[in-house]
Amino acid sequence: MAVDPECPVCKTADIVCAKWTLLVVRELDEGRSRFCELERSLTGISPRTLSLRLRELEQEGIVERQQLPELPPRVEYALTDKGRALLPMIEDMRCFGERWLEGEPAVSATVA
Repeated sequence: MAVDPECPVCKTADIVCAKWTLLVVRELDEGRSRFCELERSLTGISPRTLSLRLRELEQEGIVERQQLPELPPRVEYALTDKGRALLPMIEDMRCFGERWLEGEPAVSATVA
């Protein structure tokens, strides 16, 4: 697949198509969360993957990390304005899934 580095769709896809990324953003729509809360709500994500996704989203300006001055230290994550701008796309995906995919069998990885 040819990718145009100037194409806005390609640039957005580079960010949001990484596994777990949109689900992390969806979870942060509920408000500030600690790492362990995100890990608990995203069943199946490994701590390493969650850490990588949060770091990547922070670098992109989608998530902000706040270290609270407490003992023991506590870190919370929240969406930035840029991150909240992704929420309508996630809602559109939810609507698409409800309208077009509910009740359909899961796509099999094997071909008959």
